[in-house]
Amino acid sequence: MLARRHLIAISLAQAFAANACVRKGRAQTPKADFPNKPVRLIVPVAAGGPTDIVARLLAEKLSNRWGQQVFIENKGGAGTNIGNEDVARSDADGYTVLFATASLAVNTSLYRSLSYDPIADFAPVSLVTQLAYFVFVPNSSPAHSIKDLIDDAKSRPGKLTMASPGTGSAPFLAEMLFLQMADIKMTHVPYRGASPAFTDLIPGRVDCYFGSGTLLSYSRSGQVRVLATTGPKRDAAAPDVPTLAEAVPGYEVTAWQALFVPARTPAEIIRKISIDTNAALADPTIKEKLAKTGYVAGGSSPEELANLLRAEIVKWSTVIKTVGIKID
Repeated sequence: MLARRHLIAISLAQAFAANACVRKGRAQTPKADFPNKPVRLIVPVAAGGPTDIVARLLAEKLSNRWGQQVFIENKGGAGTNIGNEDVARSDADGYTVLFATASLAVNTSLYRSLSYDPIADFAPVSLVTQLAYFVFVPNSSPAHSIKDLIDDAKSRPGKLTMASPGTGSAPFLAEMLFLQMADIKMTHVPYRGASPAFTDLIPGRVDCYFGSGTLLSYSRSGQVRVLATTGPKRDAAAPDVPTLAEAVPGYEVTAWQALFVPARTPAEIIRKISIDTNAALADPTIKEKLAKTGYVAGGSSPEELANLLRAEIVKWSTVIKTVGIKID
C-alpha cells in the first residue's frame, strides 16, 4: 500500500499537469474578446486616394462595432507590393489586416519575382467592394468622348500622357488594355497613389487617368471631364456616362477591394472579422455612400473570397500576356 504522502504527491502532480494542459489549451485558443487592442488596417496605396477613402469608411464602422480603434497605415509603393509584403510578414494574430486591391491578384503575373505568395502567405477574410473605373481628362483636353481621345492620340503617337496610381496597379492594367485594344500609343506616367495623379490631372499636367467613382465629384463640380466607364454596362453612379466598350467593342475591366490577414491566422479570428465586416457593409448608410461613387458594397465568406482570388489570378495573367507587360 502506498504511503499517504506518496498519494498526496501523486495527486498534486496530476493537478499541476492538468492545470498546465488547460493553460496550454487557452494559450493556443484565440481570445473570445478579440479584438482587445487596436487593429492595423494596411492600405497599400498613398493616403487621400479612392482606396484610402473606402478603407477609412470601413475602419470607422469596425471601430464602432468593436470598441477598439482600427487605424489606417498607408504603405504605398511598388504597385502595392510594399504594403502587401508588410502584412504577409506580420504576426498571424488578426491585429494586422490588409485592405487589398485587385493588384494582389495581378502582381503574381506582372512581376518577375515577388517576396510573397498571394495564395500561400494570406488568408482571405471578406470581399469589401466591386467597382468599375471611369476615364477622366482635364477640362483643357480637346476630347469630349472616347472617340475624340483615340483620334487625338492617333494624331500624336506617344505625345499624350496617361497617369496611373502606380505601375502594376489595376487602373494601370485597365489603361494598358485600352491602349492595346484601341491601337494607340500614350506615355505612361506612374504616381505613388491616385491622389497625386489626379492632382496633376486637374490642371492638365497629364492628359488622361482611369480612376474609381469616388472621383466623380470632380466631374460633377466641373473640375474635370469624364468620358466613359470601364464596366460592362453604364454605372448607376453616372448613368449618362457611356461604357468604353461603346467605342472599343469587347473592352471591359472591373476591380475589387477585400480584406486579407497573414496566413495561419486562427480560423476563429478570421470568421470574427469576416462576420463583422459583412455586417458593417450591410449598413444602409455605407451602402449608399459607396453606391454614389460607383462602388458596390458586398461582403463575402472567406471561402468565396479565396475562389475570387484564384479566378482573378487566372484572368489577369491572361490580360498581362495579351498586353505583353513584365516588371523586374
